[in-house]
Amino acid sequence: MPGGAGVRRPDHQTTTRPPAAEGGPEDGPPSAGGGPPEAEPGSPQPGPRGATPPRPADGVTADAVLAPYLQGQAGDFLRSLRLHREHSAPSDANGQGAEAAARALRRSARRISGSLHTFRTVLDPVWADHLRTELAWLSGTLAREHAYAGRLTRLLDALHQLSGATGLPAARGAKPAARTDAAPDAQGRAALGVGAARAGALLERQLTLARTRAHSAALQALGSSRFHAVADAVALLASEVPLAPGPTGRGAEALLEPAERAEQRLIGAVAALPPDASAEPYNEAQDAAWHQTRLLLRLHRYAHEVVLGAADPVLTGAGHALDLHRDAAEAAAAAAAAARTPRIAPATAYALGVLHADQRHEVEAARAVFRETWPYAAAMTAP
Repeated sequence: MPGGAGVRRPDHQTTTRPPAAEGGPEDGPPSAGGGPPEAEPGSPQPGPRGATPPRPADGVTADAVLAPYLQGQAGDFLRSLRLHREHSAPSDANGQGAEAAARALRRSARRISGSLHTFRTVLDPVWADHLRTELAWLSGTLAREHAYAGRLTRLLDALHQLSGATGLPAARGAKPAARTDAAPDAQGRAALGVGAARAGALLERQLTLARTRAHSAALQALGSSRFHAVADAVALLASEVPLAPGPTGRGAEALLEPAERAEQRLIGAVAALPPDASAEPYNEAQDAAWHQTRLLLRLHRYAHEVVLGAADPVLTGAGHALDLHRDAAEAAAAAAAAARTPRIAPATAYALGVLHADQRHEVEAARAVFRETWPYAAAMTAP
């Protein structure tokens, strides 16, 4: 496997570079600013720096590896669902318990869905395709409310950092990241201060409305017959994993091959990313390729967890950078959308324009960090 080292055969030896930072990459909803990613409950912790990851023991079958993993994630899903129902009662006024349960619910749903995608050949394909689609719908629906909240916090923090205005809505959540590239000079800061308060209020109205609608959509989804069908399917998965017809006890190669294909798709996507020479702060057209790379890295992580039983520590820094890239790109899009609001004052439009520029520079910074932390340097240049 050229360039990769995440999933290896017994006779496949490679050398990897240790991660640039400790902790696991965030694959949940956008983080609220530039702080460290939020740890996922129950996620495996990276091993010592430079340690060689384990491999499936000799004689272990694919069924014996994949089935317990899926059943364990199904059990986590059901426990999270129970906790979400308990903390959604009116007596839980702050809603923190329900939010934590929803994060855990999405975490399990993503891992089940990703594993069904990667290891489809080992499973009943019709069943796997259907459940994967339904879990993706559920995870996406539940993530939107948190995404809007995090986006608003990030943008208000950035406005405070750029303008120093005191009349903005109170920033909430994580501390703002350092921003220097797009910061205006003294004259620009004075002009920015005029429109910053109104820009913050406009973003507060728009993103709070979007969050409220997302909350209503999530509640509606959790009460729908579609969700109950998904929950029933996951409950059945917790006790039995529908496997593909064919010989039982298939060898570990049945898992290693699709896991290696997932890794190679990731490496190919990184190699196809636009080179540094073509990088420009306002290249929104390139965002899709970077978002796709983030999704492929997520699939590789889940495949690594299935086959080797632990997260891949060498991709910690790269995964964090792609999370920050996603957050900044979506925040920039929200600022641009607010600037298109009809009949806003020129000062407000100016403040939103500066905010958009700031977030696009954050996008470029995240791309640079990814290139620095990506452990397989040879894959950065397309053949």
